[in-house]
Amino acid sequence: MNPVSYTRSAHGAPVLVTGAAGFIGFHIARRLLQAGTPVHGVDNLNDYYDPALKRARLAELGKLPGFSFERLDLADRASTADLFARLAPRRVVHMAAQAGVRHSIANPHAYVDSNLVGFLNLLEGCRHAEVGHLLYASSSSVYGANTALPFSIHQNVDHPVSLYAATKKANELMAHSYSHLYGLPTTGLRFFTVYGPWGRPDMAMFLFTDAILAGRTIDIFNNGAMLRDFTYIDDVVEAVVRLVDRPATPNPSWDGAAPDPGTSLAPYRLYNIGNSDPVELMTLVAALEKATGRTARKRFLPMQPGDVRATFADVHDLAEAVDFAPRTSIEEGTRRFVEWYCAYYAPSMATAF
Repeated sequence: MNPVSYTRSAHGAPVLVTGAAGFIGFHIARRLLQAGTPVHGVDNLNDYYDPALKRARLAELGKLPGFSFERLDLADRASTADLFARLAPRRVVHMAAQAGVRHSIANPHAYVDSNLVGFLNLLEGCRHAEVGHLLYASSSSVYGANTALPFSIHQNVDHPVSLYAATKKANELMAHSYSHLYGLPTTGLRFFTVYGPWGRPDMAMFLFTDAILAGRTIDIFNNGAMLRDFTYIDDVVEAVVRLVDRPATPNPSWDGAAPDPGTSLAPYRLYNIGNSDPVELMTLVAALEKATGRTARKRFLPMQPGDVRATFADVHDLAEAVDFAPRTSIEEGTRRFVEWYCAYYAPSMATAF
């Protein structure tokens, strides 16, 4: 662990953002900092993908006043407990996790260490520090074998089709138990295929862009018969920051005889965060071809283990809670991503866009 001093404002301790060097965590931290909210970030900077990209994100955050950071693995129980004792955060935005559906098939133990052990240590830290609100990343993958679209937080999600999805479902259950036992307000955020500048290199948007610009073939699974609720990062961040200061509260009409999975008599809530407008995979490819000015070389392959055919978010509850409405089309979001990609990885190409 490499602790550094952290910033306190007149409003108390900074917001703790875990996974601050990751894609979504970085954008949330930046938005909070830009609004004048001090942020203390933690990340273990693992090599699941190029750590240089993570360090570059941290460098961007370091340009903003109020940011502090320490390298820390939440699976380390003692270090996590020490973090909470030192920081005493009132709000925690937990974005740290081992991501990737397909990677969870090849490396299952990494998901137990990060997503289960790390999450338990985080919950214990929140309990002992009497945190006022924990927001944590869940995933649309929890819907698993469900086929009733759009996916609603009020649906049962007991049939995950990947270990990654199972760990995210477990996070929701663990959070509920702490909300029930200790009154810890917890809000689970089921993200739907988030993309945009500074995105993860293992996601389709990045992989396709990289291959198209290099003239390599892109792999299109399920022969292109896939629907994804692609959600632009700015829309995601807007929803999250609106929820930070709205701690979960009990649902007084919750009925144990007909339990609602998305709410509770405890201070526990779940929300879908998606564009609520799924597009076909080939529509994404066409948008990338337009943004890059190049034709993709395509290889069509069958469905991969752990994948689902379609995702589609029902965001009615989120809209009611914080007036959320996604604003970014796949064409606009794709263009912005390609512009960032070229500026970051191939500055000589950037002038063409």
